[in-house]
Amino acid sequence: MTVLLEIENVSRLFQTGEETITALAEINLHIDRGELVAIVGASGSGKSTLMNILGCLDQPTVGDYRVGGRSIAGLSADELAALRREHFGFIFQRYHLLGALNAADNVAMPAVYAGLDATSRRERARALLDRLGLGERIDHRSNQLSGGQQQRVSIARALMNGGRIILADEPTGALDSKSGETVLEILKELHRDGHTVIIVTHDMEVAAHADRIIEIRDGLVLSDRLCREPAATAASPSFVNRTPASALAGFQWRFAEAFPMALSSMAAHRVRTFLTMLGIIIGIAAVVAVVGLGEGTRQKVLAEISDLGASTLSIYPGRGWDDERADSITTLVVSDAEALSAQNYVDSVTPLVSTNERIRFGRTSITANVDGVGQYYFRVNGLNIVRGTGFSADSIAERRQEAVIDDRAASTLFPGGESSLGKIIMIDRLPVVIIGTVVRRSGTSGKSLQIYLPYTALTGRLLGPATSLAGLTVRITDNVNTIVAERAIVGLMTRRHGTQDFFVFNSDQLRRTLEKTSRTMTLLISSVAVISLIVGGIGVMNIMLVSVTERTHEIGLRMAVGARRLDIMLQFLIEAVTICIAGSLLGVGLALGAATAFGGPGSEFPMVISIDAILAACLVALLVGLVFGFLPARNASRLDPVDALSRE
Repeated sequence: MTVLLEIENVSRLFQTGEETITALAEINLHIDRGELVAIVGASGSGKSTLMNILGCLDQPTVGDYRVGGRSIAGLSADELAALRREHFGFIFQRYHLLGALNAADNVAMPAVYAGLDATSRRERARALLDRLGLGERIDHRSNQLSGGQQQRVSIARALMNGGRIILADEPTGALDSKSGETVLEILKELHRDGHTVIIVTHDMEVAAHADRIIEIRDGLVLSDRLCREPAATAASPSFVNRTPASALAGFQWRFAEAFPMALSSMAAHRVRTFLTMLGIIIGIAAVVAVVGLGEGTRQKVLAEISDLGASTLSIYPGRGWDDERADSITTLVVSDAEALSAQNYVDSVTPLVSTNERIRFGRTSITANVDGVGQYYFRVNGLNIVRGTGFSADSIAERRQEAVIDDRAASTLFPGGESSLGKIIMIDRLPVVIIGTVVRRSGTSGKSLQIYLPYTALTGRLLGPATSLAGLTVRITDNVNTIVAERAIVGLMTRRHGTQDFFVFNSDQLRRTLEKTSRTMTLLISSVAVISLIVGGIGVMNIMLVSVTERTHEIGLRMAVGARRLDIMLQFLIEAVTICIAGSLLGVGLALGAATAFGGPGSEFPMVISIDAILAACLVALLVGLVFGFLPARNASRLDPVDALSRE
């Protein structure tokens, strides 16, 4: 017969604190192809350690072990996984079935790592279960199967990739006598079919079914005897392997296989998965909502500034808003407005004279702010006349006693919806006729009522012609830089006055300042939101580390049936990334819901959610999953299969 497994001077030592324990001491033996061998020994004799070395789950401390003539010394973890995948099928005492999978999926697991497609895996798993009398239990989970049925599922799994060498660790230890006999008959049948079967047991009655018995005590081989001549066996079964040849195709295949396994694991722990997502959901929702709030606030501010006048410059006497001498400066006059209106960069100009006066209509008497303005005042300041008309050139030239009032003054003087047009009101002792109504600016605060008159009428008929202007408002021509226009206006006005006894307020500067402030605040709050996202990522990493600890046994089982380190790493990394991406989608949905419910266009805090913000948030979530999922995935892939399998 051909030598299949060969052990030469193998010792296995374990370090426990300062004590060195010798589990195996200079073992020498060989097992031929097609043998039915029993390794017998009491607990602690070293038989399980020998089985682990035979199955490439462990390596000797010293000595040489060869599988089919190939030494395992110096082989990498993935090369050892390939040996287990190609040569060995494991039958464990405690079955080691995954509770989240049904019988067929448990059986098919080794073929996943051998590259067999899903349809072929399913067909082969069904055929094996039918052969072992479990065809009607194919969709049952382990908790729905008896002990004997679970062990038969374990046997089918061992045969999935061919199972040239069957390693059965106490295969009847957890079974009743009848089920145990059934399992032993199955093992003998597998032996007749050409499988090399190695049974590890402490029970001599079980060992008596083997052709050869190797007895171990205290790490030494006490006896190696042939009980009967081996019966003729069939040819050794072939190995199922369809792993893609190229690295890229191999990675795509592994990803395609790992993804559904990751989803299945997440579905099996729904509550834990959701709680893990929660930090990501909150972080993403906060980032998207804050960015949307910042953009909505910016647009609202710009709209309010536009209400104050698009690209306007306001000129006032004095050196600034806090100049106490401003009231005594009388050099800002109507001729300044005429000089400015002649400039090619100026769209229109309006003078401004202002006073507070008593307004009377019928029995109603109110105090209002009265502004004397030019023909283009409403155009310059972007005020919308909703009823009637504004002032004409004749109104200014003829000092007509006409008035335009704001909607609040109209509702006060004419309650009950009465039309104000054509009505005559008294401003102090001056009667004027109302020719129009304007909408009060959205950005205007306070309770004062507003009346507009031609500035010529206000100065010539009420205040006196010598009155200087309270200000000038200049609308700049479209596509002209307001900063350049401001420099030109300052130069012109300074030459006219002989000194700069005025200051200019640029609405575009206000817009830019508010935009900058809005961006700064958005960045600040977004930073806080990103911190919460990072905290959520740390939570993902923590839960995944706990998951690795909880699922150590599963990891060991997957490694035993041939999973590579990359397969294990991909599964846990995909779980972390999937949790983060799913959390990001729920977070985006939460942000959109908040924007719809509380951040509409008319809201005090408008929210404008952009596609860019959503894509950026999802990208961040993906990176969080990759970064914080890497360490747990790496730890899982580096577990020792023997240690992992020994943990319950």
